[in-house]
Amino acid sequence: MPTYTMECLKKISFFENLDDEQIALLKSISQKRNLTKGEILFYEKDEAKHLTLLTEGIVKIFKTDPKNNEIVLHRFSPFSLIAEMAVLEGVPYPASAEFLTDGSVIEINFERFTQEFLHKPNVALNFFKSLSKKIKYLESVIALNLVLDSTARVAKYVCEHDGKMSMKHNLVAQYLHMTPETLSRMFKKLVKLGLIEKDGNDYLIKNKEALEVLFE
Repeated sequence: MPTYTMECLKKISFFENLDDEQIALLKSISQKRNLTKGEILFYEKDEAKHLTLLTEGIVKIFKTDPKNNEIVLHRFSPFSLIAEMAVLEGVPYPASAEFLTDGSVIEINFERFTQEFLHKPNVALNFFKSLSKKIKYLESVIALNLVLDSTARVAKYVCEHDGKMSMKHNLVAQYLHMTPETLSRMFKKLVKLGLIEKDGNDYLIKNKEALEVLFE
């Protein structure tokens, strides 16, 4: 079984207020899993047994529609709790999780975590802060995909990632729930309108106010 040190847990802000004795107890009810790129962390409808903390790598959360199209709901980077709502509610995972890179997670026995830690105010506060962030993100996903058209989605994405589009073209298309071809057309449209300009593999904003009008 992969091992890890207490120092690893201390570096995670979620547990930053725990003392050495509490960190040692947490380590005793946890285990580390190393996963490779493309490996599934869990599938939709699997039983949620552990509190899962991503410590290395990038994980995507996705669902598959009736036509077998993959819908990406979120991407997580370290250090994030993943699917804690399912564990808290005692329900199956509502979506699947796959590693986009090599990485690792710490899986914490949730029953023991509840008994030993969740009653502590600082831990409970961090736990529910994490849940609150997930709810806010879900609201933004709903707004992005149900309210905005393709042009507005791309405009919003460009505004949020000006000069820092770290994802590859096909991943951006997946994130925005459109085909790569549609994404290319939208970029060309915004370039033609003089709102953005192409800079190598990236796009830079020329008229941010006009871009914002498209999605506000």
